Amino acid sequence: MISPAKFIFYLIEFINCYAAVYYSNFLFFYLRRTFGFGEVENLLTAAIGGFVYIFAAWQGGKLADRHGCVRMLYLGSCVIILSLALGAVFPAPTAQVALYCLWTMGVCFIWPALEALISDKAGASLPKMVGIYNVTWAAGGAVGYFTAGILIEKLGMSSLFWLPLGLTVVELALIPCAAICLKKEKDLPPSPKEFLPSAHLPADTKLFLRMAWIANPFSYVAINTVIPLIPSIAEKLDLSTGMAGIVCSIWMFARLTAFAVFWQWTGWHYRFRWLAGSFGLLIVSFFGVLMSQSIGWLLIAQVGFGLSIGLIYYSSLYYSMNVTENQGASAGFHEAMIGMGQFVGPAMGAAAVYLVPAAMGISAWSVGGLLCAGFSGLLLVKHYRTRP
Repeated sequence: MISPAKFIFYLIEFINCYAAVYYSNFLFFYLRRTFGFGEVENLLTAAIGGFVYIFAAWQGGKLADRHGCVRMLYLGSCVIILSLALGAVFPAPTAQVALYCLWTMGVCFIWPALEALISDKAGASLPKMVGIYNVTWAAGGAVGYFTAGILIEKLGMSSLFWLPLGLTVVELALIPCAAICLKKEKDLPPSPKEFLPSAHLPADTKLFLRMAWIANPFSYVAINTVIPLIPSIAEKLDLSTGMAGIVCSIWMFARLTAFAVFWQWTGWHYRFRWLAGSFGLLIVSFFGVLMSQSIGWLLIAQVGFGLSIGLIYYSSLYYSMNVTENQGASAGFHEAMIGMGQFVGPAMGAAAVYLVPAAMGISAWSVGGLLCAGFSGLLLVKHYRTRP
């Protein structure tokens, strides 16, 4: 049974994810149309945002442990509202990039706090709580991806700022309700099944946590390399913009399906072959998506891409939350690893396009090699810890 406080936190999560997708995914269209940003400029903007994400998420988790998760929700929402309001009235390119970084900081205050609040004292219900969390944000992202483009066409590009701002105000109004419910729940006596006995956990939980933290940023490196290359994939397969949006979103729904499946089935918990297998599938499907010569193969590759990303992300978040203390800091480090992937992918792509602009697919092959190096590192960490 989901408590009233956690239900409100899930609602805040869904709204926050929708608003984040609406703004961040289409900001690059705005920069291109308004200021003439090309591939290098947009990739560099994304890389700067990812760099800020690393440190903001890391510190956001620590601040959540130190000052309270609810306070961080208030702070993050206010920072987002401020950045979007300023973005609407300062249409200079430098200001937009700076405010995008400020918005990123606000988001990084919210996500670790939400993850810690949802996982707090979950005990034996932790897999269920984390499962609902993953399905909720993945559904918010998918809905946002499908509707944002249509809404921007109807409401105008200025809605890039005021619509997410309005949704964040709704979040801000929901936080006091969640805080009141949370206070009432803390006054109740704890359930005898509230805490999971440590005997049910494997001895090498920290090893799995480290390996998941290694794998997760590489999955975001792959994501942030594939998304900018979707226009070229669509051109190669002779897809219109609308059809490309439908065909090339299959991986998002595959990820959502993975979250739902791994929420209900927990046999993958602390099983190295599942984490390593998903990383291997990520590499194969990454090249499959970029090298597909037909829509059929593209769809198949996207299914593998989404499923592998789903398990890797789920592993990182679940192992981060399945700790006895400092859940906020663990959630912050989990998010910081996401920021690492968001930084490295666009930065490498921008460098490749800038240094070797005439080479076909140079960014894809360079990132593919990086993924293989990451997989080798995962195997090395496992082998090193298991040697007698």
